[in-house]
Amino acid sequence: MQKTLFILLGPTGVGKTDLSIQIAKNLNTEIVSCDSRQFFKEMPIGTAAPTKEQLEMVKHHFIGNLSIFDYYSCGKFEMDALNKFDELFNNHNEIVMTGGSMLYIDAVCKGIDDLPDVDQELRDSLNARYAHEGIEGIRAELKILDPEYYQKIDPKNYKRIIHAVEICLTAGKPYSEIRKENNKERNFDIVKIGLRRDRDELYDRINKRVEIMIQDGLEEEARALYPHKELNALNTVGYKEMFTYFDGEWTLDRAIEMIQQNSRHYAKKQMSWFNRDQEISWFHPSQEKEIMNFIKEKLHK
Repeated sequence: MQKTLFILLGPTGVGKTDLSIQIAKNLNTEIVSCDSRQFFKEMPIGTAAPTKEQLEMVKHHFIGNLSIFDYYSCGKFEMDALNKFDELFNNHNEIVMTGGSMLYIDAVCKGIDDLPDVDQELRDSLNARYAHEGIEGIRAELKILDPEYYQKIDPKNYKRIIHAVEICLTAGKPYSEIRKENNKERNFDIVKIGLRRDRDELYDRINKRVEIMIQDGLEEEARALYPHKELNALNTVGYKEMFTYFDGEWTLDRAIEMIQQNSRHYAKKQMSWFNRDQEISWFHPSQEKEIMNFIKEKLHK
């Protein structure tokens, strides 16, 4: 029987956790998390990781399985997830994967790009240009080298812009063309189910969730992590703002306000990314019955 991976995705705060548990229970299967922040065991409050009770309802994988001191990447997740799928598909015909980390979802669905090695001299020269001139000139170069990828990339994300220019110059062809060439075949079907809410409804949920995080002890969790604030795992919404508060630059109320604002901005960025994917079937989280019927239809096909 053909194996199927159901991916339940959507922006932060939309309501993926509860619904993923219901879907997994109906399918009598297990859940694989693709929320890159929930991998780290030291940060359960600020990442809204599933509670102990939720984890006991359905078996989850990749929740609190790493430390903030561990190096991890999309490429490593692709390998780990595929190995886990092989293991789970021995006992289940369906698996549920849930999360909102866009690159990690793409790593599972399409694979990480097999990119050429970049010459260190080229990398150093681009970084030197960025340090002296800013990102505008390099961004303009990317627009010429790869107009398709230029339209997709965050214009403020200088690391990705520089990386894309590196690849274009090294490979002698557009980065977007290499990405299309390297989509990898999977030995299971993939069905993407997206959750979305009206903007005001979603933003209200995000604001309230941040308030609950504060009540649950986010400040204390962040204080314990403050000595390690330079780690990449902690360069994320909820912790960056708390660290600024600890540094004396903001009041606690200001930090909370900025966590809410930056969480809303991240949700908007997630939706912009997901809206480009024509393979996603969209539902409101309250449409549980419709989602279950949709899953049944996919399985009967």
